Amino acid sequence: MGEIIKQDLSAVSDLLKLVVGKDDYCDIKRMGGLTNHTYYVAFADGAEYVVRIPGEGTEELIVRSDEEKSTTLACKLGVDAKMLHFGKDGSKVTEYIKNAVTMSSETLKEPARIGQVADIFNVMHSCGEDTGVPFEVFDMAAGYEKIIRDMNVPMFDDYAENKQIVMDIKAEIDASFDIRKVPCHNDPLCENWVVGDGDRMYLIDWEYAGMNDGMWDIADVSIEAGYNDEQDALLLEKYLKKVPDTLDKKHFLASKIYVDYLWTLWAMARVPYDGKPMEDWATERYARMKDNITNFSQLKEE
Repeated sequence: MGEIIKQDLSAVSDLLKLVVGKDDYCDIKRMGGLTNHTYYVAFADGAEYVVRIPGEGTEELIVRSDEEKSTTLACKLGVDAKMLHFGKDGSKVTEYIKNAVTMSSETLKEPARIGQVADIFNVMHSCGEDTGVPFEVFDMAAGYEKIIRDMNVPMFDDYAENKQIVMDIKAEIDASFDIRKVPCHNDPLCENWVVGDGDRMYLIDWEYAGMNDGMWDIADVSIEAGYNDEQDALLLEKYLKKVPDTLDKKHFLASKIYVDYLWTLWAMARVPYDGKPMEDWATERYARMKDNITNFSQLKEE
């Protein structure tokens, strides 16, 4: 739980009054999140809600109408908690998941949780729906690059060289696979996985959701949870419903590279707003991306 921001309290009260017709809550707590201000709110009658206030600068990074479409689909499929309100500015009110336990990298490593993660992604990726929301990784990367340039944020000295390597890997993967775009979450941080009553797992926060290669989600959750080779193998097998072959492993590893490539640029674009913590986070992701480029080159030689 984080510190409550006093300026948010009036916005929280206004949203609650609009959506549930009351604002005399008896408890409020700041929840986690990198860019938004999210609060748990409880009333004396037992009602519990989650209220989100959009963070500064997010309007440059997130199309809220697109997020609403993806969130609506996730709720329809039973993947996320019930949504009560979604404002044009990105403000949101949802039902609170009863007895919610937020996952961590350690809890997401449990074999049963890995199976639940694969099941949820299979529900989303095989639903057959098109949200009409694009998640074009390399178009987004170019957009973040523009923000970085416009804000005069210094980039890594070897960025141009490594960007070209990423593009070469993309060309190889695109030539090897007929990649189908499906509804994806695209940002499955450990904190976005929540387990509630009945040991039911939910996936929340669909800000970056859109039509993408489903392998992105699998690669991303592996990175965020810090899976080892054995856990990666289990995740891939549960998701693919078969033992992964070398091509599957290449697809998966390339997707890991894309994930860190994009989120490195996203973090650098956030540096003017969030400072050194984002710069440090970008540096960590960039280093891992380069490590996986090395791993990919070794996999090609097998």
